[in-house]
Amino acid sequence: MIINVGKTDRAIRVVVGLALVGLALVSGLAIFDGAILKYGTVVVGLILVVTGMMRTCPAYTLLGIGTCQT
Repeated sequence: MIINVGKTDRAIRVVVGLALVGLALVSGLAIFDGAILKYGTVVVGLILVVTGMMRTCPAYTLLGIGTCQT
């Protein structure tokens, strides 16, 4: 696995991912009343958290992008 997610990118991914999961599950906002949007937001949030924790992003690999310094 190629590490292509830098420290700042990693922190942003984890914070935004956790915020999305928390917002969708516990906020009680009317926008998340529909199951598709609610669970879609949870899935996106979990993907962000996982890619941040593993320090690799498949989309970055396909696009040839890397935010980590070598």
